[in-house]
Amino acid sequence: MKSKIILALSFLIVFLGFAAFTIDDDPFAQFIKKLDEYTNKFQQEKVYLHLDKPYYAIGDDIWFKAYVFNTKTQLPTDISKILYVELINEKDSLKRQIKLPLMGGITWGDFKLTDSLGEGNYRIRAYTNYMRNYGTDFFFDKTIKIGNSWANKVFTVTDYKFTKENNSDKVAANIHFEDKAGVAYKENEVSYEVQLDFKTVARGKTKTDLQGNALINFESNQSIANKKGKILATITLDNKQKIVKAIPITSTSNDVDVQFLPEGGNLIEELPQKIAIKAINGTGKGEDITGKIIDETGAEITSIATSYLGMGNFILNVQPGKTYTAKIKFQDGSQKDFKLPIAQKSGYALTINNLDTGKVSVKILASANLTNSDELKIVAQQGGNIYYVSKAKVDKQVLSAIIPRSKLPTGIIQFTLFSASNQPIAERLIFNKSKLDVIDLKLNTAGISGEKKGKSAFTFDALDQQKPVIGSFSASVTNASKVTPDEDNESNIFATLWLTSDLAGYIEKPNHYFLNDDTKTAQELDNLMLTQGWRRFLWRNVINNAGPAITFQPEKTTSISGVVKKGGKPVANGKVMLLSTKGGFFVIDTVTNAEGRFNFDNLVFSDSTKFIVQARTKTDRKFVEITVDAVPYQIVTKNKNSADVDVNVNNSLMKYIKESDNYFNEMTRLGLLERTIKLDEVVITEKRVVAKNSANLNGAGNADFVLTAKDLTSCAQLSQCLNGRLPFVIFRGGIPYSTRSPNTPMNIILDGMQVEPDFLDNLNPNDIETIEVLRTIANTAIYGSQGGGGVLIITTKRGGSEISYNTYTPGVVVVNKKGFSTSRDFYSPKYDAQTSSAKADYRSTIYWNPQVVADKDGKAKFDFYNADEPGTYRVVLEGVNAEGHLGRKIFTYDVK
Repeated sequence: MKSKIILALSFLIVFLGFAAFTIDDDPFAQFIKKLDEYTNKFQQEKVYLHLDKPYYAIGDDIWFKAYVFNTKTQLPTDISKILYVELINEKDSLKRQIKLPLMGGITWGDFKLTDSLGEGNYRIRAYTNYMRNYGTDFFFDKTIKIGNSWANKVFTVTDYKFTKENNSDKVAANIHFEDKAGVAYKENEVSYEVQLDFKTVARGKTKTDLQGNALINFESNQSIANKKGKILATITLDNKQKIVKAIPITSTSNDVDVQFLPEGGNLIEELPQKIAIKAINGTGKGEDITGKIIDETGAEITSIATSYLGMGNFILNVQPGKTYTAKIKFQDGSQKDFKLPIAQKSGYALTINNLDTGKVSVKILASANLTNSDELKIVAQQGGNIYYVSKAKVDKQVLSAIIPRSKLPTGIIQFTLFSASNQPIAERLIFNKSKLDVIDLKLNTAGISGEKKGKSAFTFDALDQQKPVIGSFSASVTNASKVTPDEDNESNIFATLWLTSDLAGYIEKPNHYFLNDDTKTAQELDNLMLTQGWRRFLWRNVINNAGPAITFQPEKTTSISGVVKKGGKPVANGKVMLLSTKGGFFVIDTVTNAEGRFNFDNLVFSDSTKFIVQARTKTDRKFVEITVDAVPYQIVTKNKNSADVDVNVNNSLMKYIKESDNYFNEMTRLGLLERTIKLDEVVITEKRVVAKNSANLNGAGNADFVLTAKDLTSCAQLSQCLNGRLPFVIFRGGIPYSTRSPNTPMNIILDGMQVEPDFLDNLNPNDIETIEVLRTIANTAIYGSQGGGGVLIITTKRGGSEISYNTYTPGVVVVNKKGFSTSRDFYSPKYDAQTSSAKADYRSTIYWNPQVVADKDGKAKFDFYNADEPGTYRVVLEGVNAEGHLGRKIFTYDVK
């Protein structure tokens, strides 16, 4: 475990010993103690997923390994023992969820990308139940591109052009339609609907021209205000088949927003201060600008420019009575003026020079009228651990200190300046890189093979400060000639656990800051620190001891718990039995406590499993009520990384997905690749009933048809069970369509949360209380454009939790509980002289191993066989040791 370092350094000639902070009645010492108590009480977690490659195609597997850390101890977590990993599509709808056991803060799993999925910008989100108490900002949430050539007939390339007219932004979208061979769809009918922030702003019909292009025009009245959406374009092919393409709208304007952020927080008159610049375009990405600062007379004070991703900084000494304007020139040649923040007449400024490789220089600047010997304090902390603390009397306008980098940990460090009354008055983030926190991975490549289907063997030594260490690592090998590395934005253990997991909001190209160790990159990283806010905790919460409500408890085991009552009163010492027949008959029992509560923990089972809970009073009376505890689902929030959304996913990945077709076709030929079985369409009408406890926005029962639990008995798969039971609803490939809109899948609302149509078969039919069908305009209007294809409102028996149950007889309930997902093994073929030419091998992920272990001598090894295609093979090795130190190594070799 990393030790906390508390230093007492001097400001100039002022020297204060550490004893000043250990006096029991010292208010600031008590404040520092309060911080430690607060962050111990509200320890947090962060997650990193090592993915086998940066993007995928339908038919692929997404292989991943998870590393979960405690932000307070900076060690692999021991808070939670269960991790949830989700696949979410660009509609912010849940496609898959798996539940995995954590062992020493690590676990691994995979998602199979079946051909029932479409191309698009998906998200992989990972979190523990305990992390939900602190909001979704710090979940692992990464946008990945998934292309589709294997199960796709229509490919689109879209180009947006923006113009302004009065207060409206006009958008012209030119959509090119072509088939897999690149042949344009000429003079085909196209109907479209344009949605912005889930509201329909345009509808119409058009035709593709002789080049396969269709022009769609629409407008937005709110310019750059985070307007996102999609175009639903339906093209009718020559055989009358209709294909719907959902095309992202990432912006409705080419406007650029420019912010000016004084270092430390406030701009103070007559103090020379660094002011950071952040310029963001309509898609949410940084855009470089140039310009100059002028005063109210028009006199130029200084020229300014951003240097990377729209970020930069300049120095300004604001004079009394002066106002300042930034005249900005954009890349398209347009110009715009921005007012600088109004300066305070008097105050303190905190400035830090973080570019020296050996030290961090800290300065406090004070207005002349504040050199009155008030005592200021400065604290540097990371995750609630104090690494620097000092006091100084303000008897000069400039106070300074030097901190050796070796005394600071790697990652984001928060410097806060406190007033004499212990109130935070200025704050600055820095990023520190320390080689002491990095595992040195010395790779031995003598055993690699440069031949197709040749065996490549790797060994490596894991060293921490030149000493061998035990560690857990994951290894991914890809053919970089097929899978082009995305070095600035791929999954990276350093960038996630040291940088993005501790910052709220979108971070563009986070890996860039770890590719080079030079002054230019250090300056670019420092500009990021100047412009990105800290959010893991707020000082006012520490001061007021106002932590979050811990609604979601850390999950140590999978458990089934609840309360037994009789006549509304708890049953103490009641007898409770839990039994299941899955995988063989098993039964355990317990007794309730004084509050009538029971708990069966340490349950280990896979997938969703049915249990029976039986309760009796201590005198064996069975007429009792059993209430089983249930945790609600985590809702899917909007994508914070929407700037990473690619409008033309298939076009961007065309080379990869076409080459992947060889692999998928070969696997299909060998019978090793699953294909979706599509069922015939059936339409049957049924009698209407009334729903209860529904999330229907029209009110419970206000639907065109309602199906209840009694109609869903003896069902194995929900979509098959519903096929033919919902009036005017047809099923194709397990996906529901209303006969009113046969080309648009119905929107599915599960306990108030939107999920994808093909999510139906993730649900246990026995868990369903009611399914309401909304298909007429009277019932779908309240859902706006989301109701265009009709809506299915599904209400489970527990109203939106991972556990559900049925009561069949007094004192007995049947519980359906989500279990652990079974992690599959990556198939890595083995070749010898007899089998090396038996079949073609077109793998793009050559090898994946989530558990490469370095032993007590720091030694580890792994080996695999190359595929049947030449290229540059890229090995990515990542991992962690027991001290929480991280390691990452990249190696490439050529296969001829």
